[in-house]
Amino acid sequence: MAAETMRAVRFDGYGGIEVLRVAEVERPVPGPGQVLVKVVAAAINPGEAAIRLGVLHDRWPATFPSGQGSDLAGVVLEVGDGVEGFAAGDEVFGFTDNRASHAEYVVTEAADLLRRPPEVPWEQAASLHVAGTTAYGEIRAVGLRPGDTVVIAGAAGGVGTIATQLAVNAGATVIGLASEPNHQWLREHGAVPIAYGEGVAERIKAAAGHVDAFIDNFGGGYVDLALELGVSVERINTIIDLAAVERHGVKFEGNAAGATVEVLAELAELVRTGRLEVPIAATYPLDRVQDAFRELEKRHTRGKIVLKP
Repeated sequence: MAAETMRAVRFDGYGGIEVLRVAEVERPVPGPGQVLVKVVAAAINPGEAAIRLGVLHDRWPATFPSGQGSDLAGVVLEVGDGVEGFAAGDEVFGFTDNRASHAEYVVTEAADLLRRPPEVPWEQAASLHVAGTTAYGEIRAVGLRPGDTVVIAGAAGGVGTIATQLAVNAGATVIGLASEPNHQWLREHGAVPIAYGEGVAERIKAAAGHVDAFIDNFGGGYVDLALELGVSVERINTIIDLAAVERHGVKFEGNAAGATVEVLAELAELVRTGRLEVPIAATYPLDRVQDAFRELEKRHTRGKIVLKP
């Protein structure tokens, strides 16, 4: 009997967006403790672009042909031996560590899945793992307390939109660095928007006076800006500027610090109860994965971009 097949994103070597393709591949079968999920939505992330380009080869090498994708939300199709708590037809969300969710089906560990609350839309559920737990990790890294003032660079991006709301929820005053078209969204979500670019330090000082913490989601010198503003190194976190981490000893915490189903459950509960919005910038069918990454790599997206296989 021939194995069943599915469509999945693949690339055969490091390179630009043009190396991405959608291939017909063998559909995976769940082993012990695993679940086969029919994917309804799967977010894309800047880290996947970096892996595809090869810039993270020393840290996270790829083997080829490679799949991609961590975030997922979908419907359970089959469960492997020993799986309890899930059955065919259950709506779930979570993650895979096997670079495999940009596909029609994915096998993942049952321990890495949660039931999707009906109040959490598919696209938002499929965006909580990488961006949501990264935001959670960086908020924790800078130790935000009620009354603190925190500057968030890239405040309207996939991670930034979530970090901004978590910081507001924590009782902090949030200075959000973003382009003008995103300022109204930031105001509506409790932040003080400030345009980036020349003169940003003066604008921050005028708006905030003293700055207690700084979160960098963009790179390009924001760690130096944080130090210029007098923020102590232990309250500066970047998720992108490794050179600044090595140079200044600031923190480099994100997804790895928060990537647990417990954190996912906490984030989903915030969404369910209306205390967290996950903005969805765009959705694309699997066949347009190249277009999805073209939009992502412009670095001007408010919120998340999601594939809908």
